Amino acid sequence: MLFQNIVGQQEVKQHLVEMVNQNRLSHALLFLGKEGTGALPLALAFASYVSLNPAGAAAAKPAGASLFGDDAAAEVVLPATPQAADGWMQQQTAFIKAQGMVHPDIHYAYPVIPKKSGDKPTSTDYISEWREFIKLYPYGNAFDWLQFIGAENKQGNITSEECADIIRKLSLKSFESEYKILVLWMPEYLGKEGNKLLKLIEEPPANTLFILVAENEEQILPTILSRCQLVKVPLLYAKDIEEALITRNSTPPDKARQVAGIAEGNYHDALQMLQHAEEDWQGLLRDWLNATLKGGPVAQVKWIDDVSKLGREKQKQFLRYFNHLLEQSIRLRVMGPERVQMPDNEKDFAARLNKIAAVSQQQVMIEEIDKAAYYIERNANAKMLFHALTIKLYHIIQDKALILAD
Repeated sequence: MLFQNIVGQQEVKQHLVEMVNQNRLSHALLFLGKEGTGALPLALAFASYVSLNPAGAAAAKPAGASLFGDDAAAEVVLPATPQAADGWMQQQTAFIKAQGMVHPDIHYAYPVIPKKSGDKPTSTDYISEWREFIKLYPYGNAFDWLQFIGAENKQGNITSEECADIIRKLSLKSFESEYKILVLWMPEYLGKEGNKLLKLIEEPPANTLFILVAENEEQILPTILSRCQLVKVPLLYAKDIEEALITRNSTPPDKARQVAGIAEGNYHDALQMLQHAEEDWQGLLRDWLNATLKGGPVAQVKWIDDVSKLGREKQKQFLRYFNHLLEQSIRLRVMGPERVQMPDNEKDFAARLNKIAAVSQQQVMIEEIDKAAYYIERNANAKMLFHALTIKLYHIIQDKALILAD
């Protein structure tokens, strides 16, 4: 993985390169970023850079003139920018191994499932699937990964056997690099078994680097968290997502701008939206509001039954789209229609939302929809969730129950 393969995050990339340049590399790093920010691709690119580290290569060479009168070894000039780091990496003989995720000194750990009853799986059992997954879905989330390996309803874990395997691998001498590196994705899936790694993280062998990649700081074992240097990966700028959609996915500029605005800094969600671009979210939303405010229980139950069949990802996208329109409607009210850039049909719909709810009501609706999206991600029963949300929306806006026309 190269830094140039990662969407946006220029400040984080520069910070990582400077950590190596200035010899401020801790033995344990935690890349903390929400889904779709690129924390995992950043960690993979950084692992490649450290494994091919020019400072390490220079340290391996004896200083001064040789016995045969050759000039003293030239001082290695470290790359000063991510672009320069990419160029330097591509010139190294071991780069192809790092790029193909077959470098003997870079190890990977991630949630896995038993292949059959009684199995005690480790990440190595799924290394071929892991390489293919990263190649196809570098911005994939844990749910995508578990479905990729056929988990269905099984719970993924980073097992006690995995922790023992990590200790074994990192106790060996490095083969080619000055560093032995472990990239551990989703430490949230570590149970109490993670305590086995504490001594190794606190007192690692020389030139050993732990790179943990997480989304939720609160779900990480505090004993592990306290031993890591934090690298925060912020949400992406909408402009970076828009540019990536245009250049990497050949998305029409208008569509890219719309999707980037809805994605809220999450490139994974932006890609998911493009996959479901044919969905008529606006029509589905119109039907929901009309059923909620006018249709009565029969229309509401029918709509809830229909939306419950969409599947979790589409339900999440739909709720995100609703929140996007609510936020745009607030902007229309505050800034005026001439200062808000959005497609005409969305601007018209957002203006209609302003007729049925005041700003205070819209803010409450946004909070309730965010909660619903959160519970959908955690496998809440869709029928029960949307039924409860329909009732809440009715009570929030009943005092201004105007109906959106077709």
